[in-house]
Amino acid sequence: MTRVADRFVRAEPRRTAGQFVEGLLSRVERKTCWSLAERAGHDDPQAMQRLLRTAVWDADAVRDDVRAWLIEHLGHPDAVLATDETGFLKKGMCSVGVQRQYTGTAGRIENSQVGVFLAYVSPLGRALIDRRLYLPETTWCQQPERLAAAGVPDGVGFATKPALARQMIAAALDAEIPFGWVTGDEVYGADPGLRADLEHRGIGYVLAVGCDRRVAVNDGRTLIRVDELAERIPTREWQRHSCGPGAKGPRDYLWAWITTAARPGEYRWLLIRRNRTTGELAFYLCWSPRPVPLHTLVTVAGSRWSIEELFQTGKGQVGLDHYQVRGWTGWHRFITLAMLALAVLTILAAQQPDPDSEIIALTVAEIRRLLNAFVLATSPPPEHTLHWSIWRRTSQARARRSHYQRRQAK
Repeated sequence: MTRVADRFVRAEPRRTAGQFVEGLLSRVERKTCWSLAERAGHDDPQAMQRLLRTAVWDADAVRDDVRAWLIEHLGHPDAVLATDETGFLKKGMCSVGVQRQYTGTAGRIENSQVGVFLAYVSPLGRALIDRRLYLPETTWCQQPERLAAAGVPDGVGFATKPALARQMIAAALDAEIPFGWVTGDEVYGADPGLRADLEHRGIGYVLAVGCDRRVAVNDGRTLIRVDELAERIPTREWQRHSCGPGAKGPRDYLWAWITTAARPGEYRWLLIRRNRTTGELAFYLCWSPRPVPLHTLVTVAGSRWSIEELFQTGKGQVGLDHYQVRGWTGWHRFITLAMLALAVLTILAAQQPDPDSEIIALTVAEIRRLLNAFVLATSPPPEHTLHWSIWRRTSQARARRSHYQRRQAK
């Protein structure tokens, strides 16, 4: 907390923020203001709720501090920035940015919010370093009254998911974060503005595209669909490479690459991945300011899975999706504090010495388990637990009466 202490004007929110992060790291099952306040020894959740809603502190500045702290331990010139979005399932229509939309979290169209994130993936570790909340254009950005009710700042307008990714990548470049590559799925690979930005700033990319994407071959003379091009590749041209370790061992695929540069001195490729068992294909547009071997592009492509694993870790270990706030400020503050909690675990993992061959390295989940056993364990007195049982049930009874009254009024 000393890394971010100066971002809090008063001592009370500074202290509460430390208790909040400890709660996110704790064994508390649901990381809501109620449960975190109970664990911290508070009599009610008001201090925790005030921290997320009205207390004076700068969530973006804390995010910058978290990013700088992570780079001190994970920074590497060959690191990859991976961008992706994740969904947060919600009930009702009042939460900022919520609407019925597709989310990979559920695998279908659901009532949800969507956050776009940026991950830093280096040989020393990986972590979330930035976030943006996606605001749908029709249901939110074209309804000023909804924006005002949710506390969205006046200058915030509609931005596509790739545009949000471009904002975060530009912020990382302006902060002089060391990295050499960017990767993302088809949503981001389809955006020409993102690719142009990266080329202009000399950053290589490996971005997924759909099977109907057309690329130029034969020195730019022939335009062809990438799936048709894949069918013409001789068997001998496919090379087996691992794009990184997986839960069941190395992720081995067959890979082929084709030069798509139209001018001398350009380094552009179409990278194709084929599943060795099913034959399923995936396609990537690649660019680099210098020539690189195939294995480098394969490694960058494989880095994209890191951000999906970070979403799982963030939601499973520090409650990234446990928030119960509705407004713009509350969302950004909760997500930022969750990123800080995840950074604690990530940096502790990066600081561990390499184990011998008889034991695997400490994982983020195991480090959190040890933290709770040796550092964060609490034993509240029975009267405190009973007080919170009465408080919860009283609040729930009050909410139920209010709900019934509203229904009868209709």
